[in-house]
Amino acid sequence: MIIIIIIKRTCMLIDVAIPGDRNMIKKEAKKILKYKDLTIEIQRLRNVKTRVIPEIIGATGTISKSFRKYVSDIPGNNDVKEL
Repeated sequence: MIIIIIIKRTCMLIDVAIPGDRNMIKKEAKKILKYKDLTIEIQRLRNVKTRVIPEIIGATGTISKSFRKYVSDIPGNNDVKEL
């Protein structure tokens, strides 16, 4: 599932996935590469900064090392425990 948020000249593409625990790092890198062309196109057409924020939560609830950083980049009050 992908969510697109545009706030103050910044576009965020948030992609959520729940893979098996072994594939989390691969899935995170795959999501960033998957939307690379789209981010370039949005930047070109809309003249906004564009970022991909992969939200990857393992099937048993494990998270990657960079998960907290990505959650903090999303506007609003977001708590890792709630996710």
